[in-house]
Amino acid sequence: MLDIAEELHRWVEQGRTFAVATVVAVGGSAPRQPGAALAVDSDGTAIGSVSGGCVEGAVYELCQQAIEDGKTVVERFGYSDEDAFAVGLTCGGVIDILVTPVRGGVYPAALAAAAVREPAALARITEGPEDLRGRALLVRPDGSYEGGLGGHPELDRTAAAEARAMLDAGRTGTVEIGEDGSRCGQPLTLLVESSVPAPRMIVFGAIDFASALVRVGKFLGYHVTVCDARPVFATAARFPEADEIVVEWPHRYLESTDVDGRTVLCVLTHDAKFDVPLLETALKLPVAYVGAMGSRRTHEDRNKRLREVGVTELELARLRSPIGLDLGARTPEETALSIAAEIVANRRGGSGVSLTGAHTPIHHDGPRAPDGRIGSVA
Repeated sequence: MLDIAEELHRWVEQGRTFAVATVVAVGGSAPRQPGAALAVDSDGTAIGSVSGGCVEGAVYELCQQAIEDGKTVVERFGYSDEDAFAVGLTCGGVIDILVTPVRGGVYPAALAAAAVREPAALARITEGPEDLRGRALLVRPDGSYEGGLGGHPELDRTAAAEARAMLDAGRTGTVEIGEDGSRCGQPLTLLVESSVPAPRMIVFGAIDFASALVRVGKFLGYHVTVCDARPVFATAARFPEADEIVVEWPHRYLESTDVDGRTVLCVLTHDAKFDVPLLETALKLPVAYVGAMGSRRTHEDRNKRLREVGVTELELARLRSPIGLDLGARTPEETALSIAAEIVANRRGGSGVSLTGAHTPIHHDGPRAPDGRIGSVA
């Protein structure tokens, strides 16, 4: 639901009545992950998606029914070999959909927070006693919460603690706890959707390739910063789509700015006086990705210089250089696509090989890199 929060927040402000269908569980080759949502208002307007088109019509009708009767339901959709015309997933997967009428409670506050990327986690019961399904809790980073799940008094506290842990990691997914708040009681399944600030992409080197990478980074949902020590190149006129432009020596800026396990660092300067001190700092930070542009000859020379300043082999192993996947890219736009493809593969645990003829899964459960903290992101 948080994927479409900005528009839903406007619906709340306009006083619209609506229902939201959210993917709460998946099996097999399902097209969307938990948290993906479709919303329908009382006028029939729809936004979002739960399956990429396979079951949208049936889910649309479920939302209309929820608006009419005010009931929360969970519906399963899968592929049926016995009836080729049945509503289901042609990819062969299975998805469970929670359909909830939105009528006050914590939903307006959750949507308001998500619309401006304010940190918060929405925990909803998706599996358990019918009278508890759809009940929600909104959890803040300090552990405070509003709303309630009903049932045992300890349930809210346990759910809030679990949701806060997922919020800290920026994760959206499911967690199972006992109905009495313990790990032993009748099980309940919660879908926790984390609203977090956009992950950062910091592009070092204000060159033409950087301009293309900024556009692709914004398309992927990153908060993009361009940093270069040369004020004549690091200008808003050259990078109108960047969220931030910094004129500073790259390594000094990196030492002073905030990064986390979702941050990606793209070093496009390919100049030793910038690259070496910058990468010496970058490879010690707990970020998701560090890539550096340059030829293979530049790469070998740069690695030699990094070893000379004390960078370890373990740290060097984190460096993606030459940056990007082998797409045969030549233009700035093609190169930006190559870099973005490697970032996505690193984030999602993909191999980067062609899917044609491969025996690898199309969708991966989570990141391959141990320092990439995000699995599904709302």
